[in-house]
Amino acid sequence: MVVELVAAGLGGGALYVAAAARVVRQYERGLVFRLGRLRQELKQPGFTLVVPFVDRLQKVNMQIVTLPVPAQEGITRDNVTVRVDAVVYFKVVDPADAIIRVEDYRFAVSQMAQTALRSIIGKSELDDLLSSREKLNEGLELMIDSPAVEWGVTIDRVEIKDVSLPETMKRSMARQAEATRDRRARVINADAELEASKKLAQAAEAMSDTPAALQLRLLQTVASVATEKNSTLVLPFPVELLRFLDRSQREPVEWPRESSGRDPGEDGRGSEEGGRGGADDRTERSVLAGTPPQVGAGATVPDGGRVDVGTERVAGEERRVGRGEMPDMGPAYRGDSGEIPPESCI
Repeated sequence: MVVELVAAGLGGGALYVAAAARVVRQYERGLVFRLGRLRQELKQPGFTLVVPFVDRLQKVNMQIVTLPVPAQEGITRDNVTVRVDAVVYFKVVDPADAIIRVEDYRFAVSQMAQTALRSIIGKSELDDLLSSREKLNEGLELMIDSPAVEWGVTIDRVEIKDVSLPETMKRSMARQAEATRDRRARVINADAELEASKKLAQAAEAMSDTPAALQLRLLQTVASVATEKNSTLVLPFPVELLRFLDRSQREPVEWPRESSGRDPGEDGRGSEEGGRGGADDRTERSVLAGTPPQVGAGATVPDGGRVDVGTERVAGEERRVGRGEMPDMGPAYRGDSGEIPPESCI
């Protein structure tokens, strides 16, 4: 009989412990409602007992909760339609208020975040949503945290995840960004050209002092261009060579005299005037060479006679030149000034 009573007591105790035993995790706190009334004592993490069928233990998570906010569509202050979504990080600091003051604190925080997000969209401009998100995040945090404090919840932070723009606005912003980049690129290129022009001016000044450096630079350029295949190379003609050719054209050129086929006796003087004919030949060669014949009133020839006339060859024809006349030597003899020296007259 005693053994049966002991066994029954042990069985009843085991049932009581099984019904009253509760385990609270490290990140949780327990609220005990006895006959529907909240007891002030919080159950700490670990093993705890409640009165079966009398007490009800409700656990509250004290961890930071990540709550995504559904995307909200609104019109900014500069009349641009945008779609913004965010995420809220919060945690429970007062389990009693979180359970008693609000039916579902998660749902309440979510609705408050959506309302605050739509409000912040209407108060901001598009540039603020795109570039000043930190300030907007702080504003959202203040707007949500104010009512959440009464629910035993504190907002850790709020982050705007994405801002969706209409396709037309995206294209407009892309064109604007491209124009800005082009403007910056042009400014950079202009600065580079200005700096390069200064350097080139310095290099030109240095090369002007040493002409050999300029020639060396020309040769280097020609060598570098010559390495390319199927390339046409245009070389500048040196001015010095042009001047040399010009001086060469101005100097007289002696051409060999062609035989006229005329019999020396036909000039009416006969063979006895051979000496005078020799003087005429010398005069003719002198004219052809471009050197003025140095024969005048006082000039003599080997036979002792005087030279009255000279011979001029122009375009393959011979012409007799009288005393005091100037044979036409051509532009090569006139010189740069175009005047004929007075000592050139016969």
